[in-house]
Amino acid sequence: MMATITEQKRTEIKGMWLGLAGVAIFSLTLPFTRLAVAELNPIFVAMGRAVVAAVLAGGLIWSQKARLPRQSELISLIITSCGVVLGFPFLSTIAMQHVPAAHGAIVLGILPLATALFAAIRFHERPSVGFWLMAVLGSALVLAFALMQGAGSLQWADFALFGAVVLAAMGYAEGGRLAQSMGGLQVIAWALILISPVTLSLSIWAYWHYGANASLPAWGGFVYVSVFSMFIGFLFWYKGLATGGIARVGQVQLLQPFMSLLGAAVIVGESLSVINLGFAVAVIITVGLGRQMKIRR
Repeated sequence: MMATITEQKRTEIKGMWLGLAGVAIFSLTLPFTRLAVAELNPIFVAMGRAVVAAVLAGGLIWSQKARLPRQSELISLIITSCGVVLGFPFLSTIAMQHVPAAHGAIVLGILPLATALFAAIRFHERPSVGFWLMAVLGSALVLAFALMQGAGSLQWADFALFGAVVLAAMGYAEGGRLAQSMGGLQVIAWALILISPVTLSLSIWAYWHYGANASLPAWGGFVYVSVFSMFIGFLFWYKGLATGGIARVGQVQLLQPFMSLLGAAVIVGESLSVINLGFAVAVIITVGLGRQMKIRR
């Protein structure tokens, strides 16, 4: 019995580390998106990144001779595609034209709670009361930070970010559960490939109407969100969700706003204050406590 418990703990820890690697990659998405949309059309950035990632995914699927998705998996893949390939990139990229990356990072801080909520409703994961208290506390800390920084006054870009949260949480939960049977690589790869006719069409439309003349930094931002945010990060993220559980590993996302704040300071020169670090420490403690709470899977 003790050996079984120990093995379960090791599996959960492995899932947390994989999830953390994915979150670290995702945390730079908003700063690099901010760089890209400063000179490139947001629709071109949002859809073009998915096209580039789909090409990479197709090459990897072909090289590994991966199986085709089963009919029973197609609906989950389409839901995942709509959430993380279409919805989140589009809405968050549009928002980055109008608000700083730090602002977006703070609003997206409620994503872990939304992911846990989708998992509980959709897949019958049953977090304990203590887990929910930690999730709510962590999200409350993020929202309190937003209010202290003046981000609490809602703009239309905030509503775009809230929509991005809902769609991302849906895609994370659906893709995380599907990764338990398909593997994280196949989930994001097929999600990208299945929706590629839509993303390619919209990319061509945006290029035709707005062009793609930009400086090297803007193209660097586009490359990052295409290769890392849209593909490599998901390999770690979905593997972590499948290994450690959607609700528990999803808590690691509470760290993402503060990683994004640091990235925004380094990449686009946005301010980073001592109070930011204080809130980061508080959220880290919340995540640690959340890890100790029971979750029935």
